[in-house]
Amino acid sequence: MENPKIRFKGFTKDWEQRKLGDVCSRVQGNDGRMKLPTLTISAGNGWMRQEDRFSGNIAGNEQKNYTLLHTGELSYNHGNSKLAKYGAVFSLRNYEEALVPRVYHSFRVEEGCADYIEYYFATKLPDRELRKLISSGARMDGLLNIGYDEFMGIKMMFPSIKEQNEIATYFRSLDHLITLHQRKCEQTKKLKKYMLQKMFPQNGAKVPEIRFDGFTYDWEQRKLGELGSLKNGMNFSKEALGHGFPFINLQNIFGNNVIDVNKLELADATEKQLLEYSLLKGDVLFVRSSVKLEGVGEAALVPETFENTTYSGFIIRFRDEYGLNNDFKKYIFGTQKVRNQIMAQATNSANKNISQGVLENLTFEVPSFDEQAKIGEHFSNLDHLITLHQRKCDELKKMKKYMLQNMFI
Repeated sequence: MENPKIRFKGFTKDWEQRKLGDVCSRVQGNDGRMKLPTLTISAGNGWMRQEDRFSGNIAGNEQKNYTLLHTGELSYNHGNSKLAKYGAVFSLRNYEEALVPRVYHSFRVEEGCADYIEYYFATKLPDRELRKLISSGARMDGLLNIGYDEFMGIKMMFPSIKEQNEIATYFRSLDHLITLHQRKCEQTKKLKKYMLQKMFPQNGAKVPEIRFDGFTYDWEQRKLGELGSLKNGMNFSKEALGHGFPFINLQNIFGNNVIDVNKLELADATEKQLLEYSLLKGDVLFVRSSVKLEGVGEAALVPETFENTTYSGFIIRFRDEYGLNNDFKKYIFGTQKVRNQIMAQATNSANKNISQGVLENLTFEVPSFDEQAKIGEHFSNLDHLITLHQRKCDELKKMKKYMLQNMFI
């Protein structure tokens, strides 16, 4: 008998093929309590309150027919989605009791581990059998034509109950770590957003609401054009693209406050053009033209001097001649005050556009060099934490995917 590639030590017995209905029994009906949490299954997030998923309880009069589910019992949402073409199964864990849609196939495990069954379905191994059960695709309500008895007739591979528990505990631990890093990432993003509002002057104020100790002087209002020079990018012909030297395009700016240098395209340029459209450490590149209003004027810092690299005509380069702190520059152009000025003056055509003149007249407050450095360091540290938690989360998701592929058969 075939066994999984990866097993915990001490488990050597062959896995056994059984029908799901051999180890499970149906859960139906409720006891009339309608004030219990009303839940729905999201393929990507598992059990969710209907209020969180749909901004309100959508059960309506049908709620009296919902199924009462207890901790450790499971439901199969046989609706198809991009993430779960043949539906999704989840075990109830965060609530002792809850009401779930009657259309779900709800069941309890009489012999074995409920969480093991949830993760078995997460492997997508049962999809092969579920696909055979679909007679005519999805119904009008989006549910697949899979009845409860048919669902319970699918065959799965089961190890001993002890091994099931070990596997389930391992994956629950992975899910806990993923959730932990996701939560920390979101919390840090919220903190960053809050501090961007509080650590830069707002509504005509000369100082921010929150400052580091030791700084008391008013910030000085300046125009961007007073602090350096601006230059439109280089327009490339179709023949010049795809070979030659690296160049920065809009995609290297969008969503970044530092230029993303990992996906640079190529464009041919003369020696004179390479000099004229050069990129030095500390330059800031603004999106001059964007299909969406929120994209126009996005800014990103050039983190180092790029040899023989140019930038496209949809970009405006700001070269600092005042000596602004580089880390401070990463954040000042994303503040709401600056963004509001840009969006209010963007011209409305097929694309949204801004000119050098608009950027030259951008007004914002500048603190002392020491305070700039403190602020820049603070936000750089927050970005580092966000990146750290996101990277860890991504690594754990990859590990989970790999282990789902190798710890089941």
